[in-house]
Amino acid sequence: MKFKAFLTENGVILLEKRFLPALDKMGKICHLFLTREHAFFLHNLLSGDGVQSIAQFHKEALFDDYRISSQNEDRIAFAIDISLLNRAVRSSVSICSELGGGGSTANRLQIKLVKKLPPNSTLPTPFLTFETKGYKSAVIQDVPISKPLSRTQVLELQTALDMAQDLPQTLVQVPDLNQLQNFVDRMKHVGDLLNVSISKYGDLHVQTSTTLITLGAEFRKLLVIGEQAFAPPEDQTFSAQTRSERAILRGDAQSVQVNVKHFSKSLQCHLAKPDCAFYGIAPQGACLTVIFQFFIPGTRQTDKSISLHCRLPVLDPS
Repeated sequence: MKFKAFLTENGVILLEKRFLPALDKMGKICHLFLTREHAFFLHNLLSGDGVQSIAQFHKEALFDDYRISSQNEDRIAFAIDISLLNRAVRSSVSICSELGGGGSTANRLQIKLVKKLPPNSTLPTPFLTFETKGYKSAVIQDVPISKPLSRTQVLELQTALDMAQDLPQTLVQVPDLNQLQNFVDRMKHVGDLLNVSISKYGDLHVQTSTTLITLGAEFRKLLVIGEQAFAPPEDQTFSAQTRSERAILRGDAQSVQVNVKHFSKSLQCHLAKPDCAFYGIAPQGACLTVIFQFFIPGTRQTDKSISLHCRLPVLDPS
């Protein structure tokens, strides 16, 4: 089982400045899943508990001279502490600069899997090692990782990943995540549960309530991807809640209940600096899905080399 590669300048920026801070908000520990073509950062895919997040990078988006081999179809997966990983990346970048890297190939940042014998131990321990080589010196930083997953566990992770790629039939685009975040921050003080409904008309309705107060927000006429429908004109005179209920009865909308903290946590993915976000409800209300879209810099074309989406578990209304 071997893995080594060089982090590119773009890869460093993507990880240090954008994705690792966002993923750290999802949870302290994630699985790093490496294949021949991709690197995945996966939260809660095996535990099935909490918000699932899936960050996918084509190898060229992060790495140069990417080499991987294992007896499991060249797939390697292990658990890693996101904050320790981010600290190692930041520190290594700083050392590169001090050594006069400035983009020089002599100071490139190499990342590889190694086994080392820790002090006072007789068992070799796996690490993800960052090595920065200068003209006369080299600086090595070791990030502890779990024992690599077994063949059975990797297959289980791959199956969970494949299942998590299923898209809702209707997605609505939320153009302003900050506005949505402000609403949710206020709702956190009201209750723990959030009712989310999404219609084929392009309406997103979020609401929390207690016996004393109901607080909701509605985003209307959003861009719709997938199954669409036209809202009946007579519905325009009704309240947001009534419109949502009528759309659900007609089969033109779905509604789920999620933990307001889970919803707020998913919004922390704005730290990865997506260009827009889409919300959708999986068939049979299996989960609430949030898909973050990234554009190629300077264009409105989707950057297919990177992707990020979250799946929020739904709660039983009863």
